[in-house]
Amino acid sequence: MSNSVTLSAATRQNLLSLQDTAALTATTQNRLATGLKVSSALDNPVNFFTAQSFQSRSGDLSGLLDSISNGIQTIQAANQGITSIQKLIDSAKSTANQALSTQITTTGTAGTDFAASTTTSTTVNFYVNGATKTATIASNSTIEAAITALNTAAGSTMFSKDTSGKKMVLNASSAVEFKTSGDQTALGFAVGSGSDTADKYGTGNTVAATSANLTIAGVDTRAKLAEQYNSLLIQITQLAKDASFNGVNLISNGDPSNKLHISFNEKDTANLDVQGKDLTASGLKLNPINGNSGASTNGQGNFLLDADVKTTLGSLTSASDTLRSASSTFGSNLSVVQNRQDFTKRLVNILDTGASNLTNADLNEEAANSQALSTRQSLGISALSLANQAQQGILQLLR
Repeated sequence: MSNSVTLSAATRQNLLSLQDTAALTATTQNRLATGLKVSSALDNPVNFFTAQSFQSRSGDLSGLLDSISNGIQTIQAANQGITSIQKLIDSAKSTANQALSTQITTTGTAGTDFAASTTTSTTVNFYVNGATKTATIASNSTIEAAITALNTAAGSTMFSKDTSGKKMVLNASSAVEFKTSGDQTALGFAVGSGSDTADKYGTGNTVAATSANLTIAGVDTRAKLAEQYNSLLIQITQLAKDASFNGVNLISNGDPSNKLHISFNEKDTANLDVQGKDLTASGLKLNPINGNSGASTNGQGNFLLDADVKTTLGSLTSASDTLRSASSTFGSNLSVVQNRQDFTKRLVNILDTGASNLTNADLNEEAANSQALSTRQSLGISALSLANQAQQGILQLLR
């Protein structure tokens, strides 16, 4: 004998409808709670796995955005370094121009009358802006003959005689120094007790060249300006080495291995290598001005020669050109990286939106479905009640 309860066809049909409505209500409530219409592969395998693929690529590209952002900051640090170095270059140009405008002069009148040797010729060794000069004064020479010999050796007219016609006068737009005290006294110039001026100016002389009768002007000023110039070169190198970001410096080393690699996609098939450059003082071919080994091939330093100063200015101009070229290159690279950053951000948004379109539920629609299912459930309960009325009538007869 069966222990199951036998339901009428109408009752069973209404009961099944209520069960279907309850299942749909559960599905709708889950969508409202999670916001997803596809929350597992069981809901829609195609949409679920396609959305996962979109989300996976979006995550990979989002990770690359951090690297791209660091790349942008590194290039901007290099550009800022170039801008600051250019300001130091401009200061160095100003210093060199100031040295060029500082006139070097040597002036003075001999303390005693000129008197040539009566027995032998006299050799006078002196320096003009550090260059060695030698004049031979014949025995019993007149002051006029001696002056001619001196000016010929000097390569310009700088020696003359005073109004008395007996004393030597030196008036030169150069630093004129005598090699020995005998060279000075042979012309009537007294030897002073000052410092080793000649050696200071790069001649290698070890004899004091200062004299009570001679005044050398402008050399010390140029020497100080050369020191300022050297200090600026040190600052250029230090600044270049400080222009780094996240341990990467693009302007302190021109070695091929010093480059910034930026990946633009998850497979690194799209990328950019930004090559570093050496924009330190040595990399810009800016050499310090040394006291005994300046730019001149003759060994003059401390901005002693106008030609050396002009050579230095030419080097500074070349350095500025190098900086402008580097700035242009980094600027172009920066534009590319920023463009790829914007593209990657938009692509990530497109991928996320595509994944959402495949899996997200329309909450407005689901809310309407929930209301409809609630009404449908109420109607189903009423219909089930009506289907049971026939059995309730039999129950009344039995009473």
